[in-house]
Amino acid sequence: MSIDHDQVAKIAELARLNIEPAQMDQYAENLSSILDLVDQLQAADTDGIDPLANPLDAVQRLRPDQVTETNQREHFQKNAPSADKGLFLVPKVIE
Repeated sequence: MSIDHDQVAKIAELARLNIEPAQMDQYAENLSSILDLVDQLQAADTDGIDPLANPLDAVQRLRPDQVTETNQREHFQKNAPSADKGLFLVPKVIE
């Protein structure tokens, strides 16, 4: 697909870009190359290929969700200034 100067000017206007007239040929050539690549990719046969959520074949390693520490509430509440019914009691800070 080929892009001409008018199309480059329109794209530049929509993108709010200021392109010098001397650079129009280069932009037209580069945009045409990008569209040719898109056409080439669209022509690829993708039948039977499942879409990927991630291009990498990576698996996130997670540790098992298991409790590894014992409950030490009573031990810690022995050191607390005030505790009642399994709760730490603190002074009131909001009136």
